[in-house]
Amino acid sequence: MPPMTRPLVSFQNAGKIYNNGTVALAGFDLDVRGSEFLTLLGPSGCGKSTILRLIAGLDNVSSGTLARGFALDHASIGFVFQDPTLMPWASVFDNVFLPLRLRGFARNKASPAVDDALALVGLASSGRAFPRELSGGMRMRASIARALVLRPLVLLMDEPFAALDEITRFKLNDDLLALQGELGTTIVFVTHSVFESVYLSTRIAVMAARGRAVAEIAIDAPSPRGMDFRTSSVYAHYCAQVSRALQRAMDGDLT
Repeated sequence: MPPMTRPLVSFQNAGKIYNNGTVALAGFDLDVRGSEFLTLLGPSGCGKSTILRLIAGLDNVSSGTLARGFALDHASIGFVFQDPTLMPWASVFDNVFLPLRLRGFARNKASPAVDDALALVGLASSGRAFPRELSGGMRMRASIARALVLRPLVLLMDEPFAALDEITRFKLNDDLLALQGELGTTIVFVTHSVFESVYLSTRIAVMAARGRAVAEIAIDAPSPRGMDFRTSSVYAHYCAQVSRALQRAMDGDLT
């Protein structure tokens, strides 16, 4: 396969069974392509978060293969969780500085990279603030900045906006797309929301129970996206298509 078309990550017949016997993945096949926005959509317990952990090297497959087209290190993967998981005793700057500190960078030498990451997420003036002084949306921005400070090749996001109000969620959706357009980062995003998945994605993998990808739907829509897309017939069409695929997966009709 030519280098430009080789997947960044490739699951082939991958399985994951935990020590308690829980089957998280079974016969899972999926490629992650460079610079795409891939969303994993499905009900709770279908293995979405497990897939992110496997990509990040936080766990290993029990069967089948998982191949990466890059060296796995702290600079290649950024991870954003549903909870911002910020250190409450540290400033926003020091929270974002953490990945660089763990790699041995001195604070003064890391300062430009931290400042750049904060500016990317609209927190350029909030570096001295503490997490308790921020809104929920701002805390999530800080978490995204921390994941981006090393400019990772792949950004993994596990329902990062699920706990936010709809207005904040819409704004962060727009900001995330703008960030990806600027950085070219590959994003693998987990959500339960059909509407969010269609708005953000270039491709959606619809998941069913026992960790199977039962449908892949390409979202052929222009970028940047905005309110015109949200209110368009094209958006409504894709939402209906994805909803039907998700319903079939939940009903067990995988044909």
